[in-house]
Amino acid sequence: MKNILKYLKGYEKQCVLGPLFKLLEATFELLVPLVVASIVDTGIGSGDRGYILKMCAVMIGLGIVGLVCSVTAQYFSAVAAVGFSTRLRHAVMERIFGLSYSQTDKLGTSTMITRMTSDINQVQNGVNLTLRLLLRSPFVVFGAMIMAFTIDFQAALVFAGVIPVLCVIVFGIMLITMPMYKRVQASLDGVTSASRQNLAGVRVLRAFCKEDAEVASFEKQTGDLTHRQLSAGRISALMNPVTYVVINLAVVLLVYVGALKVDSGVLTQGLVIALYNYMSQILVELIKMANLIINITKAIACGNRVASVLALEPEQESGSRSAESLKGEVEFRDVTAQYAGAGSPSLEHISFTAQPGQTVGIIGGTGSGKTTLVNLIPRLYDAAGGEVLLDGADAGEYDLASLRQAVGVVPQKAVLFKGTIRQNLLWGNENATDDDLWAALETAQAAEVVQGKEGKLDAPVEQGGVNFSGGQRQRLTIARALVRKPRILILDDSASALDYATDANLRMAIRKMENPPTTFIVSQRAASVRYADEILVLDDGLLAGKGTHEELLEACPVYQEIYYSQFPKEVARNG
Repeated sequence: MKNILKYLKGYEKQCVLGPLFKLLEATFELLVPLVVASIVDTGIGSGDRGYILKMCAVMIGLGIVGLVCSVTAQYFSAVAAVGFSTRLRHAVMERIFGLSYSQTDKLGTSTMITRMTSDINQVQNGVNLTLRLLLRSPFVVFGAMIMAFTIDFQAALVFAGVIPVLCVIVFGIMLITMPMYKRVQASLDGVTSASRQNLAGVRVLRAFCKEDAEVASFEKQTGDLTHRQLSAGRISALMNPVTYVVINLAVVLLVYVGALKVDSGVLTQGLVIALYNYMSQILVELIKMANLIINITKAIACGNRVASVLALEPEQESGSRSAESLKGEVEFRDVTAQYAGAGSPSLEHISFTAQPGQTVGIIGGTGSGKTTLVNLIPRLYDAAGGEVLLDGADAGEYDLASLRQAVGVVPQKAVLFKGTIRQNLLWGNENATDDDLWAALETAQAAEVVQGKEGKLDAPVEQGGVNFSGGQRQRLTIARALVRKPRILILDDSASALDYATDANLRMAIRKMENPPTTFIVSQRAASVRYADEILVLDDGLLAGKGTHEELLEACPVYQEIYYSQFPKEVARNG
C-alpha cells in the first residue's frame, strides 16, 4: 500500500490543508459544550435572557465557522483523493501496457478491470476519508477527554476508562476483517470475469440454449461473493452496537457521578451537561473512527492488490538497435517456445529462413503452434530456446517500440475501436495522409467498404466494430496494418471471413505493392497459402514440412491430408 502513496506527490498542500481545516472545525466543536454550560448556569440560572441570546449567537457563529472549515477541508481532501486516483489509474494502465503477453495472460482481463475500477475507487474513498477524519476523530476524542479533566478529575476518569476499551474493540475488529475483505475482492474478480464472458458470448449462449446453466453458474459465483461480504459485514456490523453499549454504560456512570457531585455542590448542572455532551462527542467520533477504519481496511486490501500490479516488472528487455532500416529477412534457428505454466512446448526445433519480400504460408491443425510462431517475430512472446533473427540480428537486440513499428500484425480477432474509420486507420501511422489511407484500403480490398459508408473515412465505428460485418472488420484491420508500411506483415488467419475471390485479390494486391513486405500468412485454408513462396506445415508444435505447394504435395503427408480434405476432387484427379 505504501508504494502507491507516492502518487500523492504534488498534492502536499491539499494533504496538509484538508486535515488542518478539519482540526479547526473540531476545535470550534469542542467549545460548544462550554457555551451550553454557561447558558444553563449563568443565563437560565439567573434568568438573564440577554445573556442567553448572546451565547446562542456565539453558538451560531461557531457553527457557521465550523461549517466553512468543514466544506473547505472536504474540498481539499476531494482534490487530493481524485488527483491521486487519476494518477494511480494512469500508472496501472501504463504498467499493464508495458507487461508482456505472458504476464497479462497470467493476470487475466477480469482481474485487471477490477483493479482499474473497483479497487482504485475504494482506495480513492479511503484516501478521502483518511484526510478528513484520521486526525479529526482522535483529536475530538482526546480533546473532549482533556476538556472533561478541566471540568472535574473524578468524572473524567470515566472517559479515561472507556476509551482504551473502545480502542481494543475497534482495532480488534479491524484486524479480523482485513483479510476477509481481501477475499471479497478476489471473489469480485471471479464475478467480473463471469459477467464479461457471458456478455461477450450472449449470442452463443442463446444459440446453444445455455442461459439457464450460465445463470446457475453466475448465481453460484455471486452467492460466494455475497457469503464472503456478509461474513465480513457481520463482524464489521458488531462495531457500532458494541461501542454504543460501552458508551451508554459510560454515560449512565457519568450521570450518576455527576448527580452526586451536583448534590454535594462540587459541580453545577451546566457542567454535568457539558460532560454529557463531551461523552456524546466521543461516541459520535468513535463511531466515525470505526467506520473510517473499516473503509481504510478495505482501501488497504484494495491498495495492496493495485500495488501488486505496479510491482510487476516487465519480463521483456528492450534492445537498443533501431528497426527503421529493417529489410525484412526473418530466420528461425532451432526455435522452441513454451507458455508459462504449460506442460509441454508449443513449438520445438523450428528452423527456416524468409527472404525480404517473400510470402510465407503457415498451415497446420488447430493447436499446432501457428499463432505462437508468428508472435515470436515482433516479440509478443519470447522464444524459450533457439534464435529469432531479423536481418541477421537477434530480435532481442531491437528496441521493442521500433521493432513493432516495423512489423504489421493483424490478429485472429479483428478488433476495431470506437471512433471513426480514420481514427482506427491512423493507429497504423498517425502521420499518414488521406492518400496513404486510401492506398492501404485499396490493397486491403476495403475501399468499397469505406466508400459505401456515409462520411467515408469519417464514418463512425462503434465499440468493437459491431456496425461492420466480420469480413469488413478484417479488411479494415488489414488496412490499418498496411498504413504503417511495415517491412514484415503478419496475417494471422485474418482473412477467414473473406470469400475466396477477395482473399486471392488481397494476396495479389500485397504482392504488387511498390515495396512488398515479407508476408506471413497463417491460415487453415490451403488455398490461402498455395501460392506462397514457401509454406511451413506445423503438426503439434513440430515442423512437419516446408517448401512450395508442389513440393509439399509430393513429400509431406500432413500437407496432403489438409489439402485433399479441402479439395477432394484433386484426389480423384490424381488417384
